[in-house]
Amino acid sequence: MTRIDHVGIAVEDIREAARLYTKGLGIELCHIEAVEDQGVKVGFLPLGTCEIELLEPLNDDSPVARFLARRGEGIHHLCVQVSDIEAVMERLQTQGVQLLSEQPVRGAGGSLVAFVHPRSANGVLLELIQDS
Repeated sequence: MTRIDHVGIAVEDIREAARLYTKGLGIELCHIEAVEDQGVKVGFLPLGTCEIELLEPLNDDSPVARFLARRGEGIHHLCVQVSDIEAVMERLQTQGVQLLSEQPVRGAGGSLVAFVHPRSANGVLLELIQDS
């Protein structure tokens, strides 16, 4: 693992949630991207060497929509950057860590991502990301 890539925050409305960061803290909302496969719209707020990602559901049955229904707005996941996602996934699986998928999938910006189940990460949804 090389660094914290981003913190994902589940929100009902990206533009509304971004006001605190843009107007209050002066962080630029650099762009918004839909990730159809994951049912989410993502707003990117660069902050030093990492980002804050605001996650808005695209539909009522997406994982982020279910998260919002159960817990409300708040921190959704922590993401760490890795150089070889498949090797890290294999190492974690051999150690008994529960992953949410067998293979990495495409995430925002075309990166490869995989998630560690919160049961295996002290209650935290942990995302692994390998930049494209």
